[in-house]
Amino acid sequence: MMSTQLTAKATAVLVYGRPVLSFGGMVCALAVMWGRDPYVYTLGVSFLIVSMVFDLIDGWFAARYRLQTSLAPLADRIMDKLVYSIIFPVIAVGTMWRLMDTQPSRGQMLHGIFVLVLCVTVLIRDNFAAFMRGFSIRQGSEPESIEFTRLRTIVAAPVSLVLYAYAFHLPEGPSNWVYQGISRIGTLPLRSLFIIEILFLIINFGSIAGYCRKYGEACLDELCLGDRVLRRKILSVFPNALTVMNAMMGLMGVFFAYQGRFREMYFMIIGAATFDKLDGAVARRLGLTEPLPDAPPRKKISLGNLMDDFADAVSFCIAPAWIFYIAMPNFGSNMFGPLPVGWIAFAYALSGLVRLTYFTLDKHPIPGFFKGFPTPAAALLVLSPIVIYSQAFESFPSYIGFLRYFSVGAMVFSAIIMNLYPIHFIHVGRAMSRNPWWSRLAGLIFVFCVFTPYLGQVSLGFMMVYVLSPLITWRIHPEEAARENSN
Repeated sequence: MMSTQLTAKATAVLVYGRPVLSFGGMVCALAVMWGRDPYVYTLGVSFLIVSMVFDLIDGWFAARYRLQTSLAPLADRIMDKLVYSIIFPVIAVGTMWRLMDTQPSRGQMLHGIFVLVLCVTVLIRDNFAAFMRGFSIRQGSEPESIEFTRLRTIVAAPVSLVLYAYAFHLPEGPSNWVYQGISRIGTLPLRSLFIIEILFLIINFGSIAGYCRKYGEACLDELCLGDRVLRRKILSVFPNALTVMNAMMGLMGVFFAYQGRFREMYFMIIGAATFDKLDGAVARRLGLTEPLPDAPPRKKISLGNLMDDFADAVSFCIAPAWIFYIAMPNFGSNMFGPLPVGWIAFAYALSGLVRLTYFTLDKHPIPGFFKGFPTPAAALLVLSPIVIYSQAFESFPSYIGFLRYFSVGAMVFSAIIMNLYPIHFIHVGRAMSRNPWWSRLAGLIFVFCVFTPYLGQVSLGFMMVYVLSPLITWRIHPEEAARENSN
């Protein structure tokens, strides 16, 4: 009996102690901004470390000693909500304070804005999840299991710890091993922070999508009162938001190119291509591509199609041409002589726009295939040599002359094959569904290369394989591809 009481009290401490620790972290953050005391900074980070440990082991502890009660899931959610409501606004304020305390670069300014967006997204997700869950349960839906949001819950505490340590880091701290260990977190490079934050942002959006998938039916039925047109307009917000993210990623790629950070630029274009793939997949999953029963025939061109074409034009036509024009002078314009870099960039952008126009107006598409080289693939192809070229001046200067002409040749070549409509390139989604092992292997190789200097080389190799793919895909009959497309 005594043992049960002790374990119950220990579980209560693990669950209900987290908001207290987070509040202590907030007080320490305010003290750091006021007095710049490194010991207070260490104490604040320590509070969050203990809170993170409590968050990770409270569920295991309760399951280990069989202390599950009907109140436990609700209490855990409430404590999570309190912790996030305390710590993420503090992180947003701390990031801005760090910018005010130094002379920030444009990259640091962009990071500060991104952290603010991330913190707002976290809070919106929590309130959205609480609303959707509560509304649907009142309508008689079954509550989700604890595993439904486990990934987001596990990731949130470590990410908040990293961002807190970065936001309030003081370089003039003591030389003891504790502070030096914490300083390693507080001095992470922006590239690593961006990767962590983008992954966390994707997880939050995935969590929102998961709640929409589980509880969206009940909410929409009540909200739309049977109006299927209104229901479709509400659902269309999700793929349209992904389309907007596609365009934003392209513009961010241009921004990074202006900073001379071409690896980060390439990541942004990859992100744009990912969002371009997701918006169509989400639209199909939500049934937005199928006409409503008893509805008049829809026109080929709709608002969603126009938004998608506009985003593709920004990210895969204008942005690559712009980046090409930025990159060439930045690496020694005197080496290019009479090469018309500006006209080549303009020709590529124009060729991409023609390709998008044809794709939109094509009345006889071939399921599972692209007619001509798709614009996302063309963008990734022409920008991978620029990533290699940006590293050539330090890594292999003897190849600079070759790489400059190779980059120009890639632009011209891509502009031509984008509009060679008799050549049919297999749809990447169909290729992955036919060979899932290939997509997994390619993903592992690419993730590994992200942390090496060979990102450009590996990406160029992948894209050259895709350029040559019609040598194999011509054997696939369109009817077979159509059946795969419908499954």
